Amino acid sequence: MSRKNTSIKKHPVEPDPIYNNRLLAQFINRVMRDGKKTTAQKQVYNALDIIRKDHENPLEVFQIAMKNVAPQMEVRSRRIGGAAYQVPVPVRGNRKTSLAIRWILGEAKARSNKDFHTFAEKLAAEILDAFKEEGGAIKKKETAHKMADANRAFSHFKW
Repeated sequence: MSRKNTSIKKHPVEPDPIYNNRLLAQFINRVMRDGKKTTAQKQVYNALDIIRKDHENPLEVFQIAMKNVAPQMEVRSRRIGGAAYQVPVPVRGNRKTSLAIRWILGEAKARSNKDFHTFAEKLAAEILDAFKEEGGAIKKKETAHKMADANRAFSHFKW
């Protein structure tokens, strides 16, 4: 039984209503829980308003932060001859942004409640840290790069 080579069409994300930016819309969709998009938008826009206090253009800060967190290389397991090798591979465009969004949100959620009162404050702090190339999300990127560098010997195994 042969399987047809059908490709899945990616649904284009509509840009967000205030900044008219697709990346920010993707970010908001990832923040969203239980289909409550307006709640997610409020949280993200409040975080951007907090960033606006220090920087003139919060959207630019957000985009630079995303670029700083996006990994260039990652490792993937490849099974060869009964052994599993961690093979370093370059990260493609969509996966880069997905990982960056996931890491920034994960680290924002993990921040302590002692220092921040709302999720918007946590999110703003994590975006600013990523903008300055510090913080938990940047550490995750560096860890991924270190793993890829450490396993460079296995790069001849094609993925």
